[in-house]
Amino acid sequence: MRAWEIISDGGVDALALNERPDLEPGPGQVLMKIHASSINYRDLTTIEDPVSRKLPFPTVPNSDAAGEIVALGAGVEGMAVGDRVASCFFEDWPAGPISAAIMNTALGGARQGVLAEHVVLNAGGVIPIPPHLSWRQAATLPCAALTAWHALNQPHPVRPGETVLLLGTGGVSVFAQQFCNIMGARTIVTSSSDAKLARMRTLGAAETINYRNNPDWERDARQLTRGIGVDRVVEVGGPGTLQKSISATRVGGHVALIGILSGVAGTVSPTDIMRKSITVRGIYVGSRQMFSEMNAAIAHHRLDPVIDESFAFEDARTAYHRMREAAHFGKLVIDVS
Repeated sequence: MRAWEIISDGGVDALALNERPDLEPGPGQVLMKIHASSINYRDLTTIEDPVSRKLPFPTVPNSDAAGEIVALGAGVEGMAVGDRVASCFFEDWPAGPISAAIMNTALGGARQGVLAEHVVLNAGGVIPIPPHLSWRQAATLPCAALTAWHALNQPHPVRPGETVLLLGTGGVSVFAQQFCNIMGARTIVTSSSDAKLARMRTLGAAETINYRNNPDWERDARQLTRGIGVDRVVEVGGPGTLQKSISATRVGGHVALIGILSGVAGTVSPTDIMRKSITVRGIYVGSRQMFSEMNAAIAHHRLDPVIDESFAFEDARTAYHRMREAAHFGKLVIDVS
């Protein structure tokens, strides 16, 4: 079988499409034929900097895939050959709080990833996909969708009528907009692109702010909430935007801290968090139980993930370059078979 491999610290152009031995599932495992794999920013940065992550060479990248079960290992129950499934970002996080041991089961990092024609995963590391979704659509769910779902549902779900601030228009933020629609929440969305903001309005965004034209966007967000502040922020920028997100949040509000798209530099005042009794909570994808609950909502509302562009398996490098350009809206997907 063929698989893309990180074989050096040479970045995207050094990725190699190599032959690997055919796989057989062991006890408690399933063999999954991959039809599509989506890209996350984390996958790109892993390829660009594998050394700091102490990855062995070769490592197969990517955490997100959709496909079908083609063989079962001994002792696997409740699954059958032909089942349509997606990979779970963490192969061994069934439910409950995250732990260091769980973090060591992340696909495309601590464990081999899924940008291959076949993969073997623990039976608990795959999950049935909503029946109305295509392979491409289902491949977008394991990381970006589940991260957004987690951010909006923990420590308690966003309530109807609440206001959620979404930063940017990448995969997490677009999914968060779609989930806010079904949860009855009002959104304010920031971006440097008026065209992307217009697309977010077509998806249901109530208010939009171009942060390039309005560098004090946190003030605009407060004004759009009559000076009170937003109830929750889906914060994907990191240190470069976190202080502004805190400023935009109401007393007693929540900031779900997810990414570092703005870089690792920035200054945050803990006094502002304390005085406003704000909860800042780190979000690292989610458990299989959360994934199941999210899929139930997606199926019930027949939600369709937003895909910007798809690429042939042999053209995977181009897909990662597209991710680095940051011109996409929604998700980028690689067709595997």
